[in-house]
Amino acid sequence: MHEPIKEFEEMYLKTLYEFYTAEPDEPVRTNALSEAMGVSAASASEMVKRLASKGMLIHEPYKGARLSTEGYEAAARIKRREGLMEVFLVRMIGYTGDVKAAACRLEHALNDDLEAAMDRLLGYPEYTPDGEVIPPVTRVIEPIAQSMLVPLRALPEGMDGRIELMVLEGADARTLEQLGIATGTRVRSTGEGYQFDGSRLEVSKQLASRILVRTL
Repeated sequence: MHEPIKEFEEMYLKTLYEFYTAEPDEPVRTNALSEAMGVSAASASEMVKRLASKGMLIHEPYKGARLSTEGYEAAARIKRREGLMEVFLVRMIGYTGDVKAAACRLEHALNDDLEAAMDRLLGYPEYTPDGEVIPPVTRVIEPIAQSMLVPLRALPEGMDGRIELMVLEGADARTLEQLGIATGTRVRSTGEGYQFDGSRLEVSKQLASRILVRTL
């Protein structure tokens, strides 16, 4: 059994995954990896050997390194967690700083259970805010049950919920306030839109991602 992957090793795997998605058939040369990671060629070479010894990489002398099946799965999981954190930062708390840098720091805090809960809370997103695909490896989509907190956009057709949190500001917040929509408002997904306390209202996907409802 291999040693657990450490945080600094995860950074290499994530970078190797990015190389793979750009050129799936090409091994990654040490010089390219060291440049992408901002480290010396010697450091990158040592890490390639380390990850190969853990079964994460297949090292081809004079050609470069490729992710093994196990390495690909680990790297995809790391990228997925980073992507989920990007969605959370932008959609849920309106973070306006360096989203990728913040997500990179936060991704390491997610374990399997927390990742699954975050994925569900965000409505099982497939793309990051800038359009990058979130790897779906091992993703298990759970059915929406009673008393579950979900974004409005993930509320199944025909199900009722009650608004518990709205991460909104500016014109969006004022518009909903003027319409009498607030925390505690009952909402139903109709398939063609949403009914708030019985009144039908069109809501964009972006807005519906930032309204959290408790299913009833």
